Amino acid sequence: MSVRLDRIVTRGGDTGETSLGDGQRVRKDDPLIEAMGTVDELNAILGIVRLHCSEHDQLALIQNTLFDIGAILCIPAREDGDTFLLEACAALEGAVEELRRDQAPLKSFILPGGSAGASWAHMARVVARRAERDLVALDQKRLAGVLRYMNRLSDYFFVLARHENRSGQDDILWRPRQARH
Repeated sequence: MSVRLDRIVTRGGDTGETSLGDGQRVRKDDPLIEAMGTVDELNAILGIVRLHCSEHDQLALIQNTLFDIGAILCIPAREDGDTFLLEACAALEGAVEELRRDQAPLKSFILPGGSAGASWAHMARVVARRAERDLVALDQKRLAGVLRYMNRLSDYFFVLARHENRSGQDDILWRPRQARH
C-alpha cells in the first residue's frame, strides 16, 4: 500500500469535525475519534518507550500493529481483520512469556517507576488500558480482535516494565498504609 500526503493543512477540521477513512464526517468528540486518538497517543508514547527499552523489534512490531488498528477503526464498516489480530495476540503472548521467564513471582503490587524504560512502559500500559476502555464503548462485536489485542498489550507493557527493572529486581513495591508506619 502506497501512502501519499500532498497536503497537511486541509482546514477540514476547523469546524470541529473530521473525516473517517470512508469519507464520512463526524464530530471530533465522537467516541470513535476518541478511541482512535487514544490509540494514536499510545503509539506516540511507544516512540519514547523505544528510546529507553531493549525490546526494539517487538516495539516496532507493536507500533505498526497500532497503525493497522487505526486503519480498522477509521472505516466503521470494515471488519477488524480477526485473523491478523489473532496472530498479533499470539505473538504478544509469546513475548510476555519470554520476558516473564526470568522474573520472580510478584509478592506485592508494584508502583510505576524504577528505570526510565520501566517508567515509560508503565505509561504505555495505562494508556493501553484507556484505549481498551474507549474501544469497549464502540461496536464490540466488530472490534473483538482489537479489544483482545489491546488487553494483551497492557499485559506486555507490565512485564516489559519489570524486565527493564532488571527482571523485577528494581521494581518499586507498594507498601500498604500499615507497612509505612
